[in-house]
Amino acid sequence: FNSLNHDMTLTEFKFIWYMEYSHRMWGRVVGLAYILPAAYFWRKGWLSRPMKGCVLALCGLVCFQGLLGWYMVKSGLEEKPDSYDIPRVSQYRLAAHLGSALVLYSASLWTGLSLLLPQHKLPESHQLLRLRQFAHGTTALIFLTALSGAFVAGLDAGLVYNSFPKMGERWIPDDLLAFSPVLRNIFENPTTVQFDHRILGIASVTAVTALYLFSRKILLPRRTRMAVTSLLAVACMQ
Repeated sequence: FNSLNHDMTLTEFKFIWYMEYSHRMWGRVVGLAYILPAAYFWRKGWLSRPMKGCVLALCGLVCFQGLLGWYMVKSGLEEKPDSYDIPRVSQYRLAAHLGSALVLYSASLWTGLSLLLPQHKLPESHQLLRLRQFAHGTTALIFLTALSGAFVAGLDAGLVYNSFPKMGERWIPDDLLAFSPVLRNIFENPTTVQFDHRILGIASVTAVTALYLFSRKILLPRRTRMAVTSLLAVACMQ
């Protein structure tokens, strides 16, 4: 309000305040929904030794995620006397908060599905091994694309260029490497951050499509084939 939004009304402030408040409360509910049942199952002796380690790891991730959220918000409230930029949270901390959330979600889903669905006993063929490696590589690429999206959000980089596939009138913008040293552009130059996110997004969709086409050549269980098809559908929708 002091630096930028001088004309903000109380009603407008309440809207963003309740958005943040709801996010915090929902995060705490998620934490309790996990930790309380886990403690109950532990006390009842229903968890095997490997599962206890998994439960502790997920519990630690839940707490770490909340701590990262506080650390991220704190960066948006710090005084920056040498900067006249728009007040915002650190894009580095935002990416860390999003990344840890994705890891927590994926680990929780993986653990749940491992308990609910029996593992398929498939012969370890060369094609199946390649499919698994391809799937892991695609997962890493999608994760990197999502993290780059956090940098776009943190720097408001989506506001720099609003045309596609070109950025303005050029395929490669003039200010792509405007910052020095060069490596700084990847994380702090809004133009470079948006350019990277576009390239990573296109690469992710291409990788998912290739994964789907490769999976069609292999005899897979119905559940696995459905998962790959769903991945392609969601990638196209995204």
